[in-house]
Amino acid sequence: MSLTNQPTTMPATLEVVCTDDDCTLDMFELHYTYDMPDDTGVGDFTCPYCGEADTLEAVEL
Repeated sequence: MSLTNQPTTMPATLEVVCTDDDCTLDMFELHYTYDMPDDTGVGDFTCPYCGEADTLEAVEL
């Protein structure tokens, strides 16, 4: 089995928190695939629980 032409780094992950006081979702993590555009960020997603987009913030580690 050959692993040639495989990416040398893992795909990006993004930890996100919803800041909406009415939303009970604490934090979630997005796992990208290798073909996700490099400039993808928290602004491209909505909260999977409350559906809001402007209340999401990336967790900085």
